[in-house]
Amino acid sequence: MTARDTTIRLRLLLGQDGTKLGPGKADLLQGIAELGSISAAGRRMGMSYRRAWSLVDEMNAAFAAPLVVSSRGGAAGGGARLTPEGAAVLARYRALEAEVASAGAAHIAAITAMLRPGEG
Repeated sequence: MTARDTTIRLRLLLGQDGTKLGPGKADLLQGIAELGSISAAGRRMGMSYRRAWSLVDEMNAAFAAPLVVSSRGGAAGGGARLTPEGAAVLARYRALEAEVASAGAAHIAAITAMLRPGEG
């Protein structure tokens, strides 16, 4: 087994209140960016509409500027998009994942090698 067989799932606790940012929220932001819809992004992840909206509200409340803005449906259609801050948070989170995977590859491989056969 190599470090490549291991997926980095980075979970951050940020600020004094312990705001959480992890793979689920990052994937939700990515889905919103790609699909233009909170509910569609949630569906793609197997997440309920309510849960997806709850996570967006949580992120928007935690950061100094909202990460996602949405508009209701109607003649022009609804949708959602990342704000510049949302795009920046997602880009930095993904960059951090890549840096951890790269810089920690030897440690990850060593820890992975200590797993029981068939684990991981």
